[in-house]
Amino acid sequence: MADIVRAAIVQTNWTGDKESMIKAHEEYARQAAAQGAKVICFQELFYGPYFCQVQDKEFYSYAESVPGPTTERFQALAAELGMVMVLPMYEQEQPGVLYNTAAVVDADGSYLGKYRKTHIPQVKGFWEKFYFRPGNLGYPTFDTAVGRIGVYICYDRHFPEGWRALGLAGAKIVFNPSATSRGLSAYLWKLEQPASAVANEYFIGAINRTGVEELGDNDFYGTSYFVDPEGKFVGDVGDDHNPELIVRDLDMGLLDEVRDRWAFYRDRRPDAYDSLVKP
Repeated sequence: MADIVRAAIVQTNWTGDKESMIKAHEEYARQAAAQGAKVICFQELFYGPYFCQVQDKEFYSYAESVPGPTTERFQALAAELGMVMVLPMYEQEQPGVLYNTAAVVDADGSYLGKYRKTHIPQVKGFWEKFYFRPGNLGYPTFDTAVGRIGVYICYDRHFPEGWRALGLAGAKIVFNPSATSRGLSAYLWKLEQPASAVANEYFIGAINRTGVEELGDNDFYGTSYFVDPEGKFVGDVGDDHNPELIVRDLDMGLLDEVRDRWAFYRDRRPDAYDSLVKP
């Protein structure tokens, strides 16, 4: 794994239809590659609106197989650009069995696997249990051309167990694609993920969409960022209103430095947690 990984994340707004969203993200990937990025992650449910603002079975039509048509389209692009891609999509495993999923594609275009969102909210403006079953694949990590990466999705970020599981499995970079709105969780956005990066000693790419969508009053506030294992933002945080491609250099050498300084993994006491995890 290279000492420096140039990584990209994308925050953008809803264009009005699936095909134009896919084309917009193809162009973002090309722009990122032109800047030297070797890995990119898109926002949660990247090719659609955030339809969980309402409960309407019409939006089941956005679901597709993973891997499937969109995965395969971006596999070809990943191979062309030599770029690792994380693709958050709406997955239909079979009719009526639907998940909030992210596919992971390596830089040679090979499909490596997927993560399914584990924690599913059901609150005003985030009616996700209407659309998704809880993930059942655990917390996989993926060995890619830029090293071992992991994925956590949006509401997952409020739960420390998955962050830790990804660290124990050797993740060096964890991406958290999200759709989160101004007012509800903004006070947590620049707190939780830097704290999780420190506690688990890896880089996090935090992605949030932008704009107000026609389905509700959710105002997605962008401010996507990379944070390092010392809890410091890598470069500037993204704009809080406008679409933006964020490309940053991640110094992987910092991981060893921080893990040599602290001993969080050595000193953890899972034997003392039994009473916490009993049903």
